[in-house]
Amino acid sequence: MILVVKSGGEQALPDWQACFAEVAPQLRLRWWDDPSVDPASIDYALVWDPEPGRLAQFPRLRAIFGSGAGVDFIAADPLLPRNLPLVRCVPPEATQRMGEHVAWAVLSLAKDARRMALAQSRGDWDYFEAPFAAAARTVGVMGLGAMGLRSVAMLQALGIPVVGWSRTVKAVAGVDTFAGAAGLPAFLARSRVLVCLLPATDETRGIIAAPLLARLPPGAGLVHVGRGVQMVLPDVLAALDSGHLAGAVLDVFDPEPLPADSPAWAHPRITVTPHVGSLPSRLERARYVADCIARFERGDPLPNIYDPERGY
Repeated sequence: MILVVKSGGEQALPDWQACFAEVAPQLRLRWWDDPSVDPASIDYALVWDPEPGRLAQFPRLRAIFGSGAGVDFIAADPLLPRNLPLVRCVPPEATQRMGEHVAWAVLSLAKDARRMALAQSRGDWDYFEAPFAAAARTVGVMGLGAMGLRSVAMLQALGIPVVGWSRTVKAVAGVDTFAGAAGLPAFLARSRVLVCLLPATDETRGIIAAPLLARLPPGAGLVHVGRGVQMVLPDVLAALDSGHLAGAVLDVFDPEPLPADSPAWAHPRITVTPHVGSLPSRLERARYVADCIARFERGDPLPNIYDPERGY
């Protein structure tokens, strides 16, 4: 079986090959643009941002695997073979890493880690007392899928109160949950730190914008680890400059990479991370894809299949 790879650039292929050799030695890995590979011989594809139309050129292709939890770039292909399963990469390690990232971001806002980092860069002993403990601020988690639920559990383990919001009603132990447009205002009013973990859909595009931010309590914090297209960065900057937002940890942007001249880089109340919130190692992703292929070959159902009706 041949698996073509387009993730991390051609220089990443030897690493991918080493990872798959450990977990699925029967698979033969080839680079996406390897001219020696007959397109008709390709069984599976592991991709992040394939050129539109290319996947449709593999007549024997049986399944497509995204190399991340989001498959926006793949699903946007107008010629994508819609009869094939498109599998989102959500290994157990991804949810754990996201929970760690969210917990770190929430604690960073509570401790004002950005202020300390800037002081260190200046060699300035900027002594200050944190005005509140993290457990004194309720965190609102938007998106209660696998990533959101793991983040909720890790925040709760730190003693931090959590409320949750999702598109449809969900019950989560120890969490007041809200759903749909009707439940959003009450949820936002209680979110002293807002964590966005929503999938990219038509409904969530541009959701982190002035109207939503205005509903947060004054001095709230923002942790954005959903999708870049959900955030209107000028509105976030304006809320920070006015003091309505006290700080933000931003992991996703539109476009990416974040341009060098973006004001987010130097803003004193923003911590920028380069879309690494839930990124598992290549070995972890290889193990997940290999397990999915083994399931598929046995005729078992695949997990985390992209649903175009839901948009994730």
